[in-house]
This record gives sequence, structure tokens and C-alpha cells, in this order.
Amino acid sequence: MAFKNTLVTVVALASVGHAFAAESDWAKVDQTLGRTGVLQAAGVHRYGFPRSDLSVSLDGVTLRPALALGGWVAFLPMGNEAMVMGDLVLAPDEVSPVMQKLVEGGIEISALHNHLLRTTPAVFYMHVGGHGDPVRLAEALRAGIALSKTPLVSSPPPAGPAAPLGLDAAAIDTVMGFKGAVNGGVLQYSVPRTEPLTDSGMAIPPQLGTATAINFQPLGEGRAAITGDFVLLGSEVSGVVKSLRQNGIEVTALHSHMVNDSPHLIFMHFWATDDAVVLARKVHAALELTNSKRAP
Repeated sequence: MAFKNTLVTVVALASVGHAFAAESDWAKVDQTLGRTGVLQAAGVHRYGFPRSDLSVSLDGVTLRPALALGGWVAFLPMGNEAMVMGDLVLAPDEVSPVMQKLVEGGIEISALHNHLLRTTPAVFYMHVGGHGDPVRLAEALRAGIALSKTPLVSSPPPAGPAAPLGLDAAAIDTVMGFKGAVNGGVLQYSVPRTEPLTDSGMAIPPQLGTATAINFQPLGEGRAAITGDFVLLGSEVSGVVKSLRQNGIEVTALHSHMVNDSPHLIFMHFWATDDAVVLARKVHAALELTNSKRAP
């Protein structure tokens, strides 16, 4: 993304991210976006915009928002300003008005595409970014999102203990080499790449959407639907496609999310249903072909 020329070094960003996060008035950003941001590593403030209003099915599976309908925006503090990146989930008739309002507000559009095939109804994903005052950025994002039916006020989590996941998470963790997190009834894995990543010269932490995401939605009797996206260098694409296809996993989209990233990243989305542990072995085999972090 083409941001204004207020660049800082990767080292500087890494050393002061947490300090800058405390200096910004994030309560105003929370108020503007209608939800409380989650403070993550590197000082990133992340806001979820799940499309809980949509009922989307694929091959007879009703997709949970946390599986494939989880829109989000994330802010990386940079002095008195911030970099923002995000991914909005939109119905086809929402794309044009939302894009127009975002562009008018100074938000940049870096990608627009599908993630899955055969969804009913169809959904599209709009990747956005910007740089500047975090409250101004939040206002521009809110104005755009408001032209969709995305819920603008987050719902509190249901009271009481969480329902059983219905998957052998420990066995899947063992295969994946990482501990998954349960979110909205979906078991999620996030695997960062090992090399430094930048956009327009600015360091991009994994929390801004540069980690491989692999999500498992329980289907009963140990089965799951999986989707997500592999974050790849161009040299890795062919090998990962071959591995997934040989293991019966459908490659559903192949595209970029950013325009000025270095090295340039390719995002590969996928879909399959099967025994969850079997699926974990298959996606892990593809993950092993990438320059991703290995199990601690």
C-alpha cells in the first residue's frame, strides 16, 4: 500500500511499538468502531467485524463467522499516528458503496476477491489499509462499514461455560506443532513466517494479517471443515498447490492482499471436509514446504 513518506526503520518499530500504544487515545478508536480492541503483540490493536448477520453455506456446511466470515481491522501505533490494515467481508451489493465511502475517507483498497467457491450466498473480501491519525482512520472505516449490514455493535459472549468443541484439539495440536485457540466454536491456528516483512518500508507484524491461518469447524463425529490461507512466497506456490491437491484439499483462491509488500506475498485459500486429525496431517504437510515458524 502506498502510504505517505513518514517511514521508520524496522528496528525502531520493534523497539517502541508498546510505548506508542499507550500514548494513543484508543478509547476514542474503540468508541468510534463500536467495540473494544484486543491488544496483541507488537502493540497492535485488533478489532473484529464478524458477519454474524449472514447465513452462508458451502457444500451443505453452514459457515460459522470464525471459520471464514471474520472481517477485521488492526492498527499498528507509530508515534502519534498508526498504520491500519484489514479485511472486510461483504455481500456483492455492498462492495461498491463501501469501497466508494472508504476511498472518499482516504482508506486505500489493496485487494478485492473471493476466498471460497460455491458459497450461498456469494461473499467477497475487501482488503484495506491506511496511515495517519488512528481516530480519523477509525472514522473513515466506520463510515464505510456502515454502508454494509455488518453489525456495528459487538455482541457480548454468551454467559456460562463454553460448549464442548467436538474435536480432539490435543491431537490436532500435536500434528500441527502449535496450540490452537478456540474462537466462536472454531479451532484456529496462526503460523507466522520467519523472514522480516515490510510494506512501503514499514515493518508488518503477523498480527496485521501476514501469518498463515488454518481453521477447523467441527462437523460431528470427529470430522471438520477446514479453510484459511497459506501466506507464501512466489517460489513456494507450486509446491503447496501440489501438496494440497495430492491430499484432496481444494485450492479455492490465489491472490495478493497487499501491493507494496516486500517480499511480495501470495495468499492461497483452501477448503476440505474430512476427519479433523487427517486434515491436520494434510495441511501440515503443505505448511512444511514454507518458510514458516516451526513448533517451539
